[in-house]
Amino acid sequence: MTRLNGKRYQRFRLAVVLLFVCASFGSLFYPRILAVTHGFDAVATPTPKRRPKPKAKTVPKPTPAPTPDPEQARFGDFKHQIHLDMEMQCSACHKVPTTNWDKVRSKDAAFPDVTDFPKHDSCIDCHREQFFTGRPPAICANCHANPGPGDSTRFPFPNPREIFDATPRGKIAESEFKVAFPHDKHVEIVSQNRSPRARDGALFVTARMSSNEDSCKVCHSTYKPQGDSNDEYFSKPPKDLGDAFWLKKGTFKASPIGHANCFTCHSADSGIAPAPTDCGTCHKVKEPLPATDFSSEFAVRMGIDDKIMLLAWKRRTSAGAFRHEWFSHAELSCATCHNVMTLNTAEIKTKKVPVTSCAGCHITATTNDGGILNSEIDAKKKDPKFSCVKCHVTFGKSPVPESHFKAVVEAGK
Repeated sequence: MTRLNGKRYQRFRLAVVLLFVCASFGSLFYPRILAVTHGFDAVATPTPKRRPKPKAKTVPKPTPAPTPDPEQARFGDFKHQIHLDMEMQCSACHKVPTTNWDKVRSKDAAFPDVTDFPKHDSCIDCHREQFFTGRPPAICANCHANPGPGDSTRFPFPNPREIFDATPRGKIAESEFKVAFPHDKHVEIVSQNRSPRARDGALFVTARMSSNEDSCKVCHSTYKPQGDSNDEYFSKPPKDLGDAFWLKKGTFKASPIGHANCFTCHSADSGIAPAPTDCGTCHKVKEPLPATDFSSEFAVRMGIDDKIMLLAWKRRTSAGAFRHEWFSHAELSCATCHNVMTLNTAEIKTKKVPVTSCAGCHITATTNDGGILNSEIDAKKKDPKFSCVKCHVTFGKSPVPESHFKAVVEAGK
């Protein structure tokens, strides 16, 4: 009985399994059979659901800066020449002295001077439209480092020079002006004597000096001399330098900068013209400089970034390699090379040193007499590509000028 019951049980299990299998197949194929026999899809096959793709984060596009108006943008580059062409006086903008004159310099060195930018009221009468055009107005960038209602910081003012030149902006800035200093009016009345009114060792007096050479030393000194140092060059030259140029210490002479020396005599109290308010008497807008022996490539290669040195080098229209500190040069008087009585710092032609000043040492009647100019000319005649590097930085690549040939002829007379 137990075995029979076991067989029945097994048959029962098999029947249940078959029934389950038939039900499964029926549910799978029945809708398709209906679709074929009746012409329609009785039950649509469910489409498997896909996960929605995550939405990409939307990055807001930056608001494009407004396109600057060229007409307005030009007001962001102030030019004195434009205003001088309109016959404007310097006093229309610059007030002498400015209110901060006694705060910029130390108390002992302070004197009434122009040491700040003009106020808004000196500009707004003519430029009211520009003051209210743009965000920020282009005209504000002439004085303000970061124009805006939350920042009124201004650029450093170009005077006093000794303070301005030490700033990042001052190290690369070049003035629009040259300074007219007529030596003939000063050379015989400049004294090295001091008095309570003297500044920086300079004093203008009416007594005639015994030597013009003494007066030159008041304003001019050898700039960054070698002295007792063993380092002749400002930076280490290449091993294969040969006769090529590499800037040496003591090459240039320094000149006064700023108003300190001038205002010692030309002050409101002295009444000696030109007065501090007569800016245009001394400050003249620069004309384009003639070609000089300065080479920016050399300056970068040598690592020369001293502003006073670079400006002196850029203005040198004569022998770029001439070194004032070299003992043979230092023993000479200034008048050996410079026509001091005709020298005006605003007139380039009066500052140019003629090649005939080198006669006696570097120019001789014949090459056998040892003249450097003679040997350089001979080498140039043999090879037009020869570069005269004994005296020149860049001019040596040019043809020999007529003045040099004449100097050799004169030396032979």
